[in-house]
Amino acid sequence: QPVESGGGLVQPGGSLRLSCTTSGFNLRYWNVGWFRQAPGKEREGVVCISDGVSAADYADSVKGRFTISRDSANNTVYLVMNNLNAEDTGVYYCLVGRGPDPGICTLDKGRYASSGQGTQVTVSS
Repeated sequence: QPVESGGGLVQPGGSLRLSCTTSGFNLRYWNVGWFRQAPGKEREGVVCISDGVSAADYADSVKGRFTISRDSANNTVYLVMNNLNAEDTGVYYCLVGRGPDPGICTLDKGRYASSGQGTQVTVSS
């Protein structure tokens, strides 16, 4: 099961770096997706990174502000979030799964089978 960390309270315009790691399997061979859930809203996909070539897919709302990357040596996937705003507030979950084809990931929750407990991100002044 993946484990998330790095959440916290940040002012609008600030930055955070989230981490997702696991000791159970090698993340390099899996698609990893970051999803978030705000109070009263459904969980939504933010960004994913594919197995192998590490191709990424971003939700329109975070393009240009968020960056996902993989550190295979440490079996960790990072999510760097810049220029945060109140709409980014929520619990961020790291999910692991498979895409429709090798090297392709999607933000479809149905493609992911394993989720962490989440880390809270709060953007507020």
